[in-house]
Amino acid sequence: MAETTKRVALITGAARGQGRAVAERLARDGMNIVICDICENLEGVDYPLGSLGELMETREIVQQNGAECLARPADVRFQQQLDALVSDAVDRFGSLDVGVANAGIMGYGRLWEMPDEMWQQMIDINLTGVWRTIKAVAPQMISQNSGSIVLTASAVGKVGATMYGHYAAAKHGLLGLAKSAALELAPYNIRVNSILPAVIDTVMNDNAFARDIIAGHPNATREEFLEATRHCFILQDRRALPPEAAAAAIAWLVGDEARHLTGVELPVDAGNLLLRGFNPSPARAPEAASTQQISGLVAE
Repeated sequence: MAETTKRVALITGAARGQGRAVAERLARDGMNIVICDICENLEGVDYPLGSLGELMETREIVQQNGAECLARPADVRFQQQLDALVSDAVDRFGSLDVGVANAGIMGYGRLWEMPDEMWQQMIDINLTGVWRTIKAVAPQMISQNSGSIVLTASAVGKVGATMYGHYAAAKHGLLGLAKSAALELAPYNIRVNSILPAVIDTVMNDNAFARDIIAGHPNATREEFLEATRHCFILQDRRALPPEAAAAAIAWLVGDEARHLTGVELPVDAGNLLLRGFNPSPARAPEAASTQQISGLVAE
């Protein structure tokens, strides 16, 4: 078993986007990094998921920032894959100090129309996968009598959502999971917090299907997507937020300055949660319904 004075952080869903930004930031902050991603596409997900090549690119970025990095494919739906990753991380680095449950997917459909498989896949990845990540990292942290876990929730975890209610349900559940884990792990000096991002500028939100939903019309361009996201924020000149915004929040939560905080739900939303009264798509009378555009404000 290798010995190191560096803290060690594990991040799921780290091939690109928000997960990559977290890995890079924690590497710059002096941690060694363990990363994973599914590295394959899934039926029913309308955009490409993180690839093995992108995961290796993240590893290179981490190493360029002076950290060692263990990177491998892992699907958060399968406990044995996460457990094996944690075991190998401890064998290589000697400890596991930070766990960031970042892996997640997005999809769209009306609740009463979506197939069972669509609902179940969302819950399996965005909620059960987070529980499995906690389950994988907690025993090692308990043995160390220390640790910090951050779960990627969403501003949608505090409100409802049109056309992605299964996502909202998973994120609501994640917040309950975070509070419960904070209670159970506190006696072992392990902190559990969550971040609540609003629209982040990643492939999850900026893809052909999602752009149309967010912009409210077919064949939306990236610029139209970015302009539409202005409606999500109250701070001046904010459009889809950079992944680094979420990474900075996570870095603070796992750092010494936040060592007395647990059970915190930290919005990274430029004021999104203050906009509950904004209706992006007011309903029309039935005779005009055929021309109504479906619009939604997507989080994370």
